[in-house]
Amino acid sequence: MRLKNLAIVISLILICALDAAAGIPATMRLDYFHTGNATQELFSVDRVVIEPLPWPGNPNEPIDTTNRGTYFFEVRDLRSKHVLYSRGFSSIYGEWVTTDEAKNATRTFHESLRFPAPEVPVQIVLKKRDPQNAFREIWSTNIDPKNKNIDTSKPPFSGRVLEIEKNGDSALKVDLLFLGEGYTAAEQDKCEKDVRRLAEGVFTFSPFKERRKDFNVWAICSPSPDSGASHPSAGIHRNTLFGSQFDVFGEERYALSFDNRAIRSLASFAPYDVMGIVMNEKEYGNGGIFGLYASVSIDYPGAIPIFVHEFGHHFADLGDEYYFNANVAYSPANTRVEPWEPNITALLDPHELKWRTLVAQSTPIPTPWPKEDYENSIRDSQKQIERMRAEGRPAAEIDEARRKAHETQERYLSEGPYTNEVGAFAGAMYENGYYRPQQRCIMISGPEFCAVCQHAIEEIIDLYSQP
Repeated sequence: MRLKNLAIVISLILICALDAAAGIPATMRLDYFHTGNATQELFSVDRVVIEPLPWPGNPNEPIDTTNRGTYFFEVRDLRSKHVLYSRGFSSIYGEWVTTDEAKNATRTFHESLRFPAPEVPVQIVLKKRDPQNAFREIWSTNIDPKNKNIDTSKPPFSGRVLEIEKNGDSALKVDLLFLGEGYTAAEQDKCEKDVRRLAEGVFTFSPFKERRKDFNVWAICSPSPDSGASHPSAGIHRNTLFGSQFDVFGEERYALSFDNRAIRSLASFAPYDVMGIVMNEKEYGNGGIFGLYASVSIDYPGAIPIFVHEFGHHFADLGDEYYFNANVAYSPANTRVEPWEPNITALLDPHELKWRTLVAQSTPIPTPWPKEDYENSIRDSQKQIERMRAEGRPAAEIDEARRKAHETQERYLSEGPYTNEVGAFAGAMYENGYYRPQQRCIMISGPEFCAVCQHAIEEIIDLYSQP
């Protein structure tokens, strides 16, 4: 296994040398600090880095026209102002600033922008959504590729680069990278097995199943001082590679990794467009941020469909479709504008429904479904669980009550005259005032992505791959 890993590293180094000779650009990364609160937002450069491997992106799709993400950045030729590269993305800061904490506190987050290394001086322009969800410039900085302060050193590396599946040149494929988190030196074999299990599971879901040949899959397993991840609410703090923790923004199940510099340094040893962080944990915990990463507790039952849901956020900026008693940290919007997420609508104009090409003429907009029965079932089950807890009933009985309630709720999501149709079903994105494309979808509760979500995912696959 060690010889195989050494061969992979040597192969990547040789590819880097050949690509440089062929004129394929290096990978440049701008690391910066993002500071602010509910009323102000500040940026400052940390460093500019040349990563060890060449740029893995599709050279034929440098400009992002998908209109996804909370933020958007452009790499502009400083002299001509011509846009050389652009991408939409979201961030942990972008989520945190919508919480109540941001009204009373200021925090700093470390973030990165990656792009093909330019040959001429460039301006990096960062944009953010305004109240009408249009992108507006909020910060810019200039980079001269000849600046001697650009860091070309190779970061330290201890671990294994694993080629899980390779279907072609990185420039023409979506490179999916898994990073193992919270695996000690004695758990490195478990890391590899867990990653392979998760990767195989992802490709059982459409459209990834049908588009599997458009992906390369990589993994990096590196020893962590401690096993698992931190659980601050339980007073458990662990020393891990990426500072992964549960209880993010006060939500016990929300689990993210906060050491962006460590993530980027380790990830730079494998080609990647998108990334999954595989936590060596069994508790329910996960997260997904568009353009950053998706995380999952790999030993939690149902980890694979949970990761696929989070990967929908990370890969295609799909919005959450659950809404009733949604336990999230974000404050609701004061005004309702059309969301940019491709699977959510405010239905401000039913005649301009963003997925109208997938809707049959016979399907009414908005589309009726057993919404009241679904909501009553959730209310009744919550009251039942509270009563059982007050009576001191055994945990096994409470879990069984939860299971039966979930079955009932799933039935209501599967009943009705339009259960298999694309329409506009009330309830999405934590509120009643938004609409989702179908009754069931993995983005609310279901075994697969709906037709609209599948289409949105394929748009991103096409952005990063080429037949």
